[in-house]
This record gives sequence, structure tokens and C-alpha cells, in this order.
Amino acid sequence: MPASISARVEGPNSGQRQAVLLCQVGSIVCALPLALVSETLRPLPFEALSGTAPFVDGVSIIRGAPVPIVDLARLLGNDTDEARTRLVVVRVGERSAALSVARVIGVRSLESGAVSELPPLLGGASAEVVSAVGSLDARLLFVLETSRMLPDASWASLEAAVSPRD
Repeated sequence: MPASISARVEGPNSGQRQAVLLCQVGSIVCALPLALVSETLRPLPFEALSGTAPFVDGVSIIRGAPVPIVDLARLLGNDTDEARTRLVVVRVGERSAALSVARVIGVRSLESGAVSELPPLLGGASAEVVSAVGSLDARLLFVLETSRMLPDASWASLEAAVSPRD
């Protein structure tokens, strides 16, 4: 994904807009701030690590650097047998982390006010999970806290707005 994509754009006759990357894990559609996304790619081989949080799959080498792989579905307590077909690499300070997801839907520009009203991605996560993420990497926790979850109704109306008309 080109770094030149702006995370905030002005739409015609509307307020400020925010670009998000929509991805899906199980039944959850997530909106990750595009400004924090480096790239998306197919899953790479990874080295499992013992003694880590249950939502950490392990470490993979991405662009020559070790990157932790976090299974987003497991992190959100929505683990399924569904294949994780994409990695979403996010910037966490000077480092990166990769979120393992079932599918990447694409980039959308949403009104900033509407984005801030969406439920936080970690809103339903237990305090134990949030604490585990924070102890693993405080900057990753920041990325997840600024990400949002699209409820079914929001996702359906967004999908209808971008679907081709008959």
C-alpha cells in the first residue's frame, strides 16, 4: 500500500473524513486507521514462541525484520476455524506488528464523526486481554484502541453505499 495515501481527506460538501482499512475476522468487520497501516500481504511462515499471550502466533520475518504476528480473531475472543488469509502490517512506533485476519475488504473513506461514534475494537475485550496487549507492546495497544468495530447495520449501509447501482 503506497505511503502517499493520506489518512484524512476532505469530501465534497462534507466534514473531515478518515481513511480506514476494513478487514474481517469471523463475524467482526474492523476499521483500522489507514495512517497506521504499512501494508497487507499473504501470510508468511512464522516461528511460534512459547510463553507468549494466546493471541500471538509467533514471529515472522517481514522486510528483513522480525515482526510479531497477532491473531486478531483470537485477540477479540472471536476465534473461528476460518483461515487467516491476510496479514495487516501496522506501525507501532519504530517497529511493526502484523495482524492476522480472514480477509481484507479494502480502503474506505468515512466521516470522522461517524468513525469516532463506532464501538472501539477492544471495547468488548476483557481487562485481562487489554492488559496482556499493553504488557506486550503499549504502542500496539494504541493502534488497537484507535481502531473501530463496524456493527452489522453500519457495515450493511456502507456496503450498500459502495455497491454498483442497477
